[in-house]
Amino acid sequence: MKILLLGYGKMGQLIDQLATQAGHEIVGKIHINNRHELELLSNQEVEVAIDFSQPSAAIDNIKWCIDHQIPVAVGTTGWLNHKEEVDQYCESNQGTYLYASNFSIGVNIFFALNKKLAQLMNGQGYDISTTEIHHSQKLDAPSGTSITLAEDIIDHNDEKKIWINEKAASEKELEILSERVDPTPGTHIINYDSVIDSIQIKHTAHSREGFAMGAIAVAQWLKDQK
Repeated sequence: MKILLLGYGKMGQLIDQLATQAGHEIVGKIHINNRHELELLSNQEVEVAIDFSQPSAAIDNIKWCIDHQIPVAVGTTGWLNHKEEVDQYCESNQGTYLYASNFSIGVNIFFALNKKLAQLMNGQGYDISTTEIHHSQKLDAPSGTSITLAEDIIDHNDEKKIWINEKAASEKELEILSERVDPTPGTHIINYDSVIDSIQIKHTAHSREGFAMGAIAVAQWLKDQK
């Protein structure tokens, strides 16, 4: 697989290492200082792109891939207020892109568990709250993973109607508390509390490797999709 890396921070470098070890070819490593090199590439040299860049760069990166008919797997978070615009751009230009707040297999299992628990706890008299803990270099808060968890709770439980990134002031608000502690790769906690007891589910990432391996697996699938 011929991979273009958009963003070459810690995640981009790890994907480079793991993909190369797996026999894939990295045909470009684009970052803020060499973005002009994109114009040297085409879909003849690139089968698929993986974007772990910055929120400010992700939209232009996705649109560049769509314009050049290069499928792109996007793990960058913090730009979702423009997602509807990007979706429409992709559809109108017959492009291929897939955004996920988290590519880790373990986290996606946690997503499914979170939905099921939200259904089971519906109407049972528990207050719900969430916490996410990441390293201090993470730019967005709450994390994209936390937003996915919160929106899935709201979709599957009538107790909450909206999420907020602070202490809840009303029963209908689902609070997401964001903590930044080095060197935490990522921890997400869902709490259900009542006067009788408490139930908690938690996912803790021990390294970024799960995110990187999942992104490579998704890219391999995505290159043949439309």
